[in-house]
Amino acid sequence: MNALTGTAGLIRLILRRDRFLLPLWILWLGAIPAGFTSATAELYPTAADQGKYAATIGANPTFLALYGPMYDPGLGGIVVQRASLIAVVIALIAALTVIRHTRAEEEAGRRELLGATRMGRAAPLAAALAVTMTACVVVGALAAAGMASQDLPAAGSIAFGLQLALAGVVFAAVAGLAAQLTIGAAAARGLSLAVLGAAFVVRMAADSADGLTWLGWASPLGWVQRSRPYEAERWWTFALGAALALALAWAAARMTARRDLGAGLLPDRLGPADASRGLRGPFSLAWRLHRRSLAGWLAGFAALGAVYGGFGGSVGDLIADNPELGDVFARLGGEAGLIDAYFSSAMGIMGLIACGYAVSATLRLRAEESSLHLEPVMATPTGRLRWAAAHLTMAAAGSAAILAAGGLAAGLVHGLSAGGSGESVRVLGIALAQIPAVWVLGSVGTILFGALPLLMLVGAALDLDPVLLDLSPFAHVPKLGAGFTAAPLTTLTAAAFVLTAVGLAAFRRRDLSFG
Repeated sequence: MNALTGTAGLIRLILRRDRFLLPLWILWLGAIPAGFTSATAELYPTAADQGKYAATIGANPTFLALYGPMYDPGLGGIVVQRASLIAVVIALIAALTVIRHTRAEEEAGRRELLGATRMGRAAPLAAALAVTMTACVVVGALAAAGMASQDLPAAGSIAFGLQLALAGVVFAAVAGLAAQLTIGAAAARGLSLAVLGAAFVVRMAADSADGLTWLGWASPLGWVQRSRPYEAERWWTFALGAALALALAWAAARMTARRDLGAGLLPDRLGPADASRGLRGPFSLAWRLHRRSLAGWLAGFAALGAVYGGFGGSVGDLIADNPELGDVFARLGGEAGLIDAYFSSAMGIMGLIACGYAVSATLRLRAEESSLHLEPVMATPTGRLRWAAAHLTMAAAGSAAILAAGGLAAGLVHGLSAGGSGESVRVLGIALAQIPAVWVLGSVGTILFGALPLLMLVGAALDLDPVLLDLSPFAHVPKLGAGFTAAPLTTLTAAAFVLTAVGLAAFRRRDLSFG
């Protein structure tokens, strides 16, 4: 029996377990570039319109920081620049998928059960990487086919598809390595996301600061963007990414043979023998479990808000040069004012991202239960509703805090450029108005989080049926201005409380499931 014995069977097991989730994110991410292409072609139908966009919006420093450089001033170049964040999303999903089928399986005890069968030491890692990397390649193939179907050059479309696929492949390998280094799934996720965040920050610095273009070669996200789809493609950049992914996967396979099951190669710090006085209740325990993740989200939202705030002052100039873009902002955020419309759109996007924190913090309940951490807590006088309420409080308060941090940063940066503290308060108010919708989505789960908010933002720009848009809680967030009313916020907040109460009532009646 060699180290890869049983890999084929584990691949079938992963495909069986992810038979709904895997096709969902593959089709979703693979179809988005084609939608971007058709929408952009309608917005900028002529070569003159596209060249004007490339010379103004596409060259704006904030756009360069967020989306990267635009090499081709035509339709393909515009779509490649605006769709560059899809590569980050693919990298994120790929990393989480690998950890879910490696370290999370170990924590749940299923890896030990499988180890009793005829299975090689590296088979679980190999199976997780094989499925995830294949899924990333399929996403890239779908994206390339969709771009080529819009009459864009085939070579550029293939390069763009490889760009998306390679981002996912590299960070799947990063997660595979992190799973061997850390003590548990949460630490592996944290390390993988930290590497992804660092790669994105390095890429942003390289594309936004003068004289730091060379820094882009220090980030895998910078490598894939420098493949230059639709403009003298650099095919050799993909070899760099493939070599890095192979090296990381090889290192992870070597490490998996050197560590004990359930342990990591990096030493874990021992804690004190007795809990401190501040760690003897469910709320203090929930705070300790969530505080590191919350700190990362707060820092990320503050940085994102600062970027949005810095861009606010130039929105008026951009829209003055392009009335069609003004129509899009008006549909996304209302007609009360273009600046308000821009910040309504930007804070709406931050609200969608904040749903990720709310959902993940809520799902910590299930993680604590399945990993047997709930069992010793239930052996104390702590009731299950009090324990659940502590984690839900962190989900609700944490999502509100990160939105406030993002809105405050955006307001301060915009207020400094606009010369008034009133602007800061207005932007902060727009951010805080997203909180009830985030609470609703945090209550109903990941499906509404993944599908309906996206439908809201994309659909508003594409003039979809209002009935479809109304399915999203974000469609009911009121716009600032003369017609502002707090009634929708009250309704959304009440809906979030009702949904949470229903969930707690069901949790109180069911048996606990361990393992």
